[in-house]
Amino acid sequence: MNSIGQRIRTCREMLKMTQEELAQKIRVGANTIEKYENGEQIPSTQTILKLSTVLDIPASELLGQEYTETPQ
Repeated sequence: MNSIGQRIRTCREMLKMTQEELAQKIRVGANTIEKYENGEQIPSTQTILKLSTVLDIPASELLGQEYTETPQ
């Protein structure tokens, strides 16, 4: 199971973005991104929304909630 930190790292790397670049875009320190990715700190709800926007991934997926559409 992937943690939120692993999902942040994967998305960031897919966008060829450094930790510093991501930190600047969401206005936190680069060491904070490192802590998120290493599982040492969990981002706040507000930060998750910022990460979602910058990384172009729904917040629910960033949190690890995968939804499947149910046929009607």
